[in-house]
Amino acid sequence: MSDSKGRVLVIDDTLEMANAVVEYLRRSGFEAEGVDSGEAAIARFKAAPADAVLTDLRMKGVDGLDVLQAVREIDGDVPVVIMTAFGAVETAVEAIQRGAYHYVTKPFKLDVVRVLLERAIGERAVRSENVALRRAVREAIPGGTLVGRSAGMRAVNELIRRVAVASTPVLVIGETGTGKELVARDIHAEGPRRDAPFVAVNCAAVPEALLESELFGHLRGAFTGATQTRRGLFLEANRGTLFLDEIGDMPLALQAKLLRVLETGEVRSVGSDGSRKTDVRIIAATHRDLVAEIRAGRFRQDLYFRLNVVPVSIPPLRERKDDIPLLLEHFLQKSRARAAGASPRTFTPEAIGLLVRYAWPGNVRQLENAIDRWIVTGDGGEIDAAEVQRLIAEWDTPDFPGTPTEMLPLQIFEDRYIAWILERVGGNKTRASEILQIDPSTLYRRGRNRKP
Repeated sequence: MSDSKGRVLVIDDTLEMANAVVEYLRRSGFEAEGVDSGEAAIARFKAAPADAVLTDLRMKGVDGLDVLQAVREIDGDVPVVIMTAFGAVETAVEAIQRGAYHYVTKPFKLDVVRVLLERAIGERAVRSENVALRRAVREAIPGGTLVGRSAGMRAVNELIRRVAVASTPVLVIGETGTGKELVARDIHAEGPRRDAPFVAVNCAAVPEALLESELFGHLRGAFTGATQTRRGLFLEANRGTLFLDEIGDMPLALQAKLLRVLETGEVRSVGSDGSRKTDVRIIAATHRDLVAEIRAGRFRQDLYFRLNVVPVSIPPLRERKDDIPLLLEHFLQKSRARAAGASPRTFTPEAIGLLVRYAWPGNVRQLENAIDRWIVTGDGGEIDAAEVQRLIAEWDTPDFPGTPTEMLPLQIFEDRYIAWILERVGGNKTRASEILQIDPSTLYRRGRNRKP
């Protein structure tokens, strides 16, 4: 095992300066390499990533800020130390706001740089150990966030591990109830932004008129009811992660404003004439086929390309049935913890067989809700095949409260049917709109207009 303190890439357009720093770092126990341009530094980092980067700020062509952005897109956790002249300290501070670890002003003492690099590489090592420990615990103990050992879930977990270290946008794709937010939370927890906020919003659950101010904020008096200034979720998530659930339900006009924020990194609150910088990693999720939505004119193609940098597709539960026994035990433990005093329950082998064979249209969420019901309403003991079959029959038996012989005005019939669907899906308007094949905003509008 090497005794090196870590590998450092040194960049200065005065090669003699770079070489002098490299020689000192080598004598101090580091592996070090020097290059004399930003272009060469980025190419070298792609070929052989370093544990830390020490770069001059002012260079011709690709400068230190460009190097900072490029290497952190490759490795979002790499510490970058900026070397700058005294007169450019303000720009160096901007670099720190963009994610640089620290800066030193020229002329500097080499031992100051050594201590900074030792500290930066040491902190990086501790973070990596913590991430590895959390991953090991999650994989070893059924009861972490994403439960499953099927091939599909192993692939999802591996992709989470790989994309977590970067800051590129991620698009999580999966049916309703598959655990898209859990994937987003895992990506955040394993990445360099883990200590900053994770902020989530369901784009289908917020009325269109309010979604813009929810995301971007508003000034007091910007519209009726705006009694106080609100920062908005982009600014609340600064330096962290913003999870945009059900992005496919975002109105087209707002999609254009979101695209501008992603392109510029600047947010303009409703009612404001100025913009504010924000540094946010975007993770979006959808159950919709966004390519089909683009063809139908309901989703912007340019926004799709901006969000779909790394797609993560979650398999539905019917395609990962090997995970169902693990999920049963996991949810039994969770449900017992939530329902204080509930009697312990287990499943008979025949009951497990029925659950494994069932299609689970509501995916993992439907399974968790079923177990909650059995724990809360049961009196202990085993859950047998008959108990499982009764619930499956309830799910599969149509019980719409209307008959072909009953003469109803179409409006009343539609209202009853919508209310019935909403009851069946637990009030989830996104799921109801999917079943009804209508826009979620239609449900909100009909709900407001329906007479008591």
